[in-house]
Amino acid sequence: MPHSAAAGGAPCGDLIRIGVQVDKDCVTDAGFDAGGCAAARAAGSATVELIKGAPFLDAARITPEAIAEELGGLSPERVHAAHLAADALHRALGLSSPRLEPDPNRMLVAMSGGVDSAVAAQRSIDAGHDTLAVTLELWSEPGVDGTKSCCSPQAVTHARALAHRMGLPHVTLDVREGFRSEVVDDFVEELADGRTPNPCVRCNGHVRFDAMLGLASRLGAARLATGHYARIEADERGPLIRAAADARKDQSYMLARLNPEDLERLWFPLGDLTKPEVRELARGAGLPVAERAESQDLCFLSGTRADDFFDRHTARQGRRGDIVHVDGRRLGEHEGQHRFTVGQRRGIGVAAAEPLYVIRKDAASGQVTVGPREALAATAVSVAGAMLHRDGAEVNRVKLRYRSEPVPCRIAGPARPGRHRNLRIELEQPVLGVAPGQTACLMRGDGVIGFATIAPTARRIATPTRKRELLHAR
Repeated sequence: MPHSAAAGGAPCGDLIRIGVQVDKDCVTDAGFDAGGCAAARAAGSATVELIKGAPFLDAARITPEAIAEELGGLSPERVHAAHLAADALHRALGLSSPRLEPDPNRMLVAMSGGVDSAVAAQRSIDAGHDTLAVTLELWSEPGVDGTKSCCSPQAVTHARALAHRMGLPHVTLDVREGFRSEVVDDFVEELADGRTPNPCVRCNGHVRFDAMLGLASRLGAARLATGHYARIEADERGPLIRAAADARKDQSYMLARLNPEDLERLWFPLGDLTKPEVRELARGAGLPVAERAESQDLCFLSGTRADDFFDRHTARQGRRGDIVHVDGRRLGEHEGQHRFTVGQRRGIGVAAAEPLYVIRKDAASGQVTVGPREALAATAVSVAGAMLHRDGAEVNRVKLRYRSEPVPCRIAGPARPGRHRNLRIELEQPVLGVAPGQTACLMRGDGVIGFATIAPTARRIATPTRKRELLHAR
């Protein structure tokens, strides 16, 4: 078969592989291979019978319950075989997604299994769109609790079950390879080099939206909807990301790297809503995730400590170094500068008569400099790898961290739209804890008109990966 995928193996020992052949909008052929218990072989066979000759979008609606029903029901100890067969089927369908006829009313919705994406899908249904769902499988790691992550195989299964409950066809996209190379490897490298990266901003700009918009095109969907809290608003030169109505949930910073030309194909149904309003809509629609708690961690760190993750994924082990005061006094020693971020107060590991904050880090020497809060203040910021969608003279605010408030500013000197190797941003008020490696979201009012990466104040040597990042803003 041209496209096949498997599910199972350790720890249960049962393994099912489903292969599918799709021509135009139909599954023209299918096959399976299964190892383990008889239920696994039966579930594989039943799945093949269900999808042969079926329209692709009908196959994308098949549930474990449908597979079990095809077999006349499965006992509780054997029903796992139907779930494995469904997992293998939907992975194979994700690999074989056909090119369907464009439909201006078709909407692809990104579903993570949480309340925000579920309400985004519900609003698409309520608006009368022919709605399809997609979930990205971004990361899996042996020995890590995938139930705590929004991008693990377990999370994909949960999101697919929710989509099917809502009557939607669901496609799984496996983009783990691109996520590792573009996001995780960069995250680890940035930490090793003494910076504080923004993996979510990078994922949205380099992996997530590219993959989903590509799938939307193949499935004939005119637009892609997500559960992000942001808005899109056009000026006389085209669409731009704009902050959400709910300032506490605003995610425009996380979307700063999106290409303006892609915005015509995006819809953020939650942009004008508050979180309580979203939960109330979920309750009204009877969605089972209405009260589901939000994930607070980076998706690939859920269920693991950041320090442990760093140690597992780099050969550049953190070197011990000195903790020194800004006045030159040596205060102690640490086990790796990657454990600290500029602006950090808790967990520094030294005692002092005054509260101490991390002021700067030097990856080459391993030295971490700490000092009083006022030593964090900055009135200007150097940025690298900038992309301006409008003239730099229009930038009047900058957001320097996801959870920070935008600060009035100006770009020093002329800066035409396009890429810039370096820019200097002058702040109208001091800002504390400006961390190299973080994204600088360049704004005009509450609209995003550019982005850049905060550069260290001291000279650094960029690695080949970071040189590409600085030269090519996207």
